[in-house]
Amino acid sequence: MHAKIVAGLAFTAALAFAQPVFATPDWKAVAQALGKSGTELPDGVYRVGLPRTDLKVTLDEIEIKPAFALGSWLAFQTAGDKDAMVMGDLVLTEDEINPVMKSLAGSGIEITGLHNHLLRAKPATMYMHIEGHGDAVKLADSLHAALEFSKTPLKSAAGASPAAVDLDTAAIDSIIGRNGKASGGVYQFTIPRAEKITEGDMPVPASMGTGIAINFEPLGGGRAAITGDFVLTADEVNPVIQQLREHSIEVTALHNHMLFDQPRLFFVHFWAHDDAKTLARGLRSALDKANLQRS
Repeated sequence: MHAKIVAGLAFTAALAFAQPVFATPDWKAVAQALGKSGTELPDGVYRVGLPRTDLKVTLDEIEIKPAFALGSWLAFQTAGDKDAMVMGDLVLTEDEINPVMKSLAGSGIEITGLHNHLLRAKPATMYMHIEGHGDAVKLADSLHAALEFSKTPLKSAAGASPAAVDLDTAAIDSIIGRNGKASGGVYQFTIPRAEKITEGDMPVPASMGTGIAINFEPLGGGRAAITGDFVLTADEVNPVIQQLREHSIEVTALHNHMLFDQPRLFFVHFWAHDDAKTLARGLRSALDKANLQRS
């Protein structure tokens, strides 16, 4: 009898400390509401890419590919029974900012950042970071309604042949110390930080915007343009900026993307164009100043 009582108490305690199991939102319904399908990633995040293929942007006489620096995105993760947390980065022209913001605010979706990522771009683009909580389909409906105040393409495009990346990617991988991937004619890296990152009480994995992003756009002859952002703690910001500047990589912005993140994170954006391997070595020297997951 005594053993049964102990076992029963242990079972009750286990239930008290067990993590609740929530039903995953219907991602197909989210895609239908948003007007654009996404990809469910291994970490459980449902991520939707919304490249601004409608924009023709140049910087230093270089035409910016959508996958290079014009990629709006939204990332959803389960945050309750069929509920979700959504975070994202919306690429907007200046005249689109206030109509989109008004629509988002009216639906309860928060604006967590609004700023430039690039300098001298023509036309100028701004980047609006957002966060929302609630029913996943209702969030998608609200986001769709807001994005209709922009010219963001919201229909899934027919599959196209992958664009070639005219770079020595093996050499770049070796220098960076990570393996990148080709997407939309651009060679991309997403490098997670070592710490667990949260926003409020929710984990925020790299796929929701907390990974260091590095993009190479080939320019021919082994040259490339680079852009992206370093995700840094306060004590890392200036050592990284120093390394970027010492390697002739322009720092174009320093700001937050979230409001209640732990640890507190800052985003350092950059731009340069030169020999791709030279640029990779400069980026690697800056990466060495950050606390990253081991590759």
